[in-house]
Amino acid sequence: MFKVIALAVALAATTSVAGAQATSTVAKSTVKPGTVAKHHKTMKKEESQAALQKEAKVSEATARATALAQVPNGVFKSSELERENGKLIYSFDITVPGKTGNEEINVNAIDGSVVNHEHENAKAEKKEAAQEAKEKKSK
Repeated sequence: MFKVIALAVALAATTSVAGAQATSTVAKSTVKPGTVAKHHKTMKKEESQAALQKEAKVSEATARATALAQVPNGVFKSSELERENGKLIYSFDITVPGKTGNEEINVNAIDGSVVNHEHENAKAEKKEAAQEAKEKKSK
């Protein structure tokens, strides 16, 4: 029972820190003359994230708890709500102290089940980042 409470407190702290970071990033952004189109694209992406959030049945905090249960002593590196292979998922990168690379845990945003769990070394992580950048550029 104590572990569950401690986990809930840790998740709440992590979530509030992530929210504060997101807020500060938005507050720092400024629009310069001639960059309206770029700003519009950013707003469109935020709208799609909002649409994905509305579609998700499982909260990010619940999905984080599920992912963390898969990686004892793990520390969240990044998270993302995305559609992958037709499924709406939360994708978490979790590092483990003393271990190279990271664990990628995908949690179904509709039913909360773990869809995928794999270890990524630095080379695989770099390849995935390049693929994501290529996909973003083609959109």
